[in-house]
Amino acid sequence: MDIQVGDVLFMKKPHPCGSRDWQVLRVGADFKLRCLGCGHEVMGPRAKFEKNVRQVKR
Repeated sequence: MDIQVGDVLFMKKPHPCGSRDWQVLRVGADFKLRCLGCGHEVMGPRAKFEKNVRQVKR
């Protein structure tokens, strides 16, 4: 999957704040994402996040 820094990912499950949109801050073996609803930042393995993506907005 071609995901770049600055893309907005629409995920399958919502964040507890209710938003499903996440902005990509860092790519590599791990992704760093920021929730566009509350600003919470998360870092985790690429495979986990790619599995949960519904749509990539550029």
